Parts: sequence; C-alpha cells; structure tokens
Amino acid sequence: MRKYAAQRLALGIPTILGAAILIFVIMRVVPGDVAVLIAIGGSEGEEQISAAAIEKMRDTLGLNEPLHMQFAYWMWDLAHWDLGQSLWTRQPVKELLVRRYPLTLQLSAMALLLSWLIAIPIGILTAVKQDTPLDYIPRFLSIIGLAIPNFWLGILVMTYLAAILGWVPALTYSVPWKDPVENFSQLMLPAVVLGTALAALQTRMTRTTMLEVLREDYIRTANAKGLSSKAVLWRHALKNAAIPVITISGAQLGGLISGSLVTEVVFNLPGLGAATVDAVRLRDYPVIQTLILFITVAHIIVNLGVDLLYGFLDPRIRFA
Repeated sequence: MRKYAAQRLALGIPTILGAAILIFVIMRVVPGDVAVLIAIGGSEGEEQISAAAIEKMRDTLGLNEPLHMQFAYWMWDLAHWDLGQSLWTRQPVKELLVRRYPLTLQLSAMALLLSWLIAIPIGILTAVKQDTPLDYIPRFLSIIGLAIPNFWLGILVMTYLAAILGWVPALTYSVPWKDPVENFSQLMLPAVVLGTALAALQTRMTRTTMLEVLREDYIRTANAKGLSSKAVLWRHALKNAAIPVITISGAQLGGLISGSLVTEVVFNLPGLGAATVDAVRLRDYPVIQTLILFITVAHIIVNLGVDLLYGFLDPRIRFA
C-alpha cells in the first residue's frame, strides 16, 4: 500500500505543475492590471494615473520581469515552502492559508458528515421499500435537492431566519478551540445548506447500489442462513454498496474545499472561499495562485484517500 501511495503521489506532480502553469497564464491574460488597481487604491473608476507611477508600481511588485522568469521565481519559492506575499497587504500567503483553511475544512467535514447521516439511512430505506411511497417521496425530494443551488438555498434560509427569528450571521468568527458552542452554531446552518445537495446525490447513489447488491447471490445465501435483516443490510450489503458512495463523497469533498466560496460569503465566514473571492476581485496574483494550487493538492490527496479506502471496504481489492 505504501508503494502504491507513493506512486500515486508521484503521478500527482505533473498535475500540480500543469495546474500551476494554467493558473499563472490565466491570471496574466485576464483584463485588468493589479498595478493600476493598487496605484488608485483599489477603485475601478476612471482616475488618471501617470504611466511613470504605474511603471514604478510594476517594478515594485516584480511584474516587469519576463513571464517565464516570474514563473521560475514562483516555482523556486514554492520548492522552498515560500508561498509569497500578498500584493496588497504584503502579508505572507502562508499565514492567510493557515488562518483560513481550518474553517473551510471544518465546514466541509461537517457538511459531508451530515450528508452521510441523511443519505445512507434514507437510501437503504428506499431500496428496501422499492416502489412504495417510502421510495417515491425520498426520490422526489432528492431531485429537488439536486436542482436547488446552494447559494440560493443559503440566501433563502438567511432571509426567512432574519424575517421570522431576527437572526443574522455573526460579524466575527469564533474558533472551535476557544468557543466550540459558538463555533458550532455559526457553522451549522452553512453545513446544512451545503450538505443538502450532497445528501440528495448520495441518496440516489445509495439506493441504486443497494438495489444491485441486494440481488446478489451472497445476500440470498445470508438470508437463507437465517441472518437478521439488519445484519444482512448493514454488515453485508452496505459494505459493498458503499464503494460508489465513497467515490461520490470523495469528489464532493474536493468540490466543497474549492466550491464553498459562495456559501462562505453568504454566511460571512472568513474561509478559503471568501479569500478567493477577495483575491480575484483585487487580482492578487500570489494569493490566487497559491489557493488554486492548494485546492489542486487537496483534490489529489482526497482521491488517493478514497482509493485506499476501497481496500478496506472490499478485501478483494489489492494495490499493485
């Protein structure tokens, strides 16, 4: 298993390099000049800035170097675990990552766990009660869950809570090691919003795979031996049926790390999503490049973890 994991991590290096080249080029070809934005204080107006002032700012930021040299300097710094500095605040990007990443990771984990608690029992129930009202109703609700965008559901939840209960998002974020109760209360609603769409897809996947597994010969043999229905479902059927669900969950977790930005902005959470929105708006090249590269690495690690989990769920799987 260690050899397989090392090989997979080695294969991830070209992916990381390709993502680095892509995001570096994209940030340089999109309209707008960060030097102009900084010179005029972040305004998008028509203020007149002298060409000399813009050139001086570009020299200060190191943007007048040839593109291949800028990329080489960035790669060299990354190899030495130097993530650079924000062009606006001049603060190390590493500090921003350390400060913001735990919130996004916690929110993603809570949303994924909540989706499992909802989807797996309902998926099993709909498979066992196939073609009954207990099957039709969850299937109908899962389609609605798939169709509703997360950001729209978040805005809807906030609007009704503010109108009915007078609730508004907290202005400051409470870290879990200082005030776990307040931290949980701040992240619970965003986790529910994110977990709803995850649970909808997982429910349908669990139902489909459970229906396939319940028709297998070994399940009929287990029933013939007199095992209880709970033992057959949870100990024999679910373990094999969970492999496609784990695959979907891995992709969803990677998507949560990179795609919860709108939900974080809606609920005023200072995570990676909000940092990405601010960096894109300000064209803060080092921050954007580091965040996108970090998200790429997170996807690679999550996919590797999912593949290694297959061997635990199915003993027939061997890593060569």
